[in-house]
Amino acid sequence: MKKIIIVLCILSITSFCFAQKKGKKTKEVTPINQSDLPVASSETIEPLSAADNSDELQTPKWKDFWKFSGIVGLKISQTQLVYWAAGGNSNFTGISYANLRLNYKKNKIAWDTNLDTDFGLIYSSDFIKPHQWRKANDKINFTTTFGYEISPSTNTSSMWFVAANGTFKSQYAPGYNYPDGTRVNVSNWLSPSYTELSVGVNWKWKELVSLYYSPVAGLITSCTEPILRPAFGVDSNKTNSASLGMTFRAGIKYDGVKNLKIITNLQLYTPYTDKEGQPFGNFNVDWDVIITYQFLKVLNVSLTTNLKYYHKVLFEERPYRRVQFQEIFGLGIAYSF
Repeated sequence: MKKIIIVLCILSITSFCFAQKKGKKTKEVTPINQSDLPVASSETIEPLSAADNSDELQTPKWKDFWKFSGIVGLKISQTQLVYWAAGGNSNFTGISYANLRLNYKKNKIAWDTNLDTDFGLIYSSDFIKPHQWRKANDKINFTTTFGYEISPSTNTSSMWFVAANGTFKSQYAPGYNYPDGTRVNVSNWLSPSYTELSVGVNWKWKELVSLYYSPVAGLITSCTEPILRPAFGVDSNKTNSASLGMTFRAGIKYDGVKNLKIITNLQLYTPYTDKEGQPFGNFNVDWDVIITYQFLKVLNVSLTTNLKYYHKVLFEERPYRRVQFQEIFGLGIAYSF
């Protein structure tokens, strides 16, 4: 009997507890409307950092290996003289010029190309007809150097290369002297022209200085006009002469001051053996300098000098061999990049 009473008590307590739990009131859930959700905007979304997109940023494009720079311009001057007792000629001069550089650098390969060129005309009503238009400037200097770096890759300022170099120099149009009002031809396209091929060592310091030395350099002097060949050391029965020697080149490109550019190139060449009489140690010299300052975005003041000495270039009067020098200072329009 006692056992039955105990079992009934346990069942009653269990039923009471279950009823209490079931009878508890459940918490109400408030529905969320779409208007209550946050809206994405440029203010709530943070941009990806460089670290989040490092794979794409570290993949270089082809244009990252190339650099194109230079100066292109036009200089114009005008002089008018009326009853000028000191003499002179009224004239109008226009000179276009360009100094362009294309540089390639990828891993240990470097390729540098430079074109230095100009062309100008002068007009004067005082010149004897029909020679009132005359050539004032005419120059083509083309240089290209291909190198393989041999210096440690950790040194990015001072770099050494094993290099091959090629140069070409000539002019675009016929050139004349005008003794006694007559016109005498003294140059033409490829008359003369100088082509040099060499293999050597190239040292660069940053993008400022470049030095090149070659103990094995071949120079070809060409002249297509038979009447002009003796003046440039070419046999009258041949179109060119060749020699083997050594060459040295030095170049500086400075643009550390805003709107100011200084570019200079020096080239020396001497033959080891030359049947035409140029002894070893007697150097051919080419030294070009261009200094430009740009203001008001397009106006430009420039100074250009060219110094040359070629042992085989002969003049009609003594001294037959001379240092040639040209200087041009002018104001014009130019674009520097």
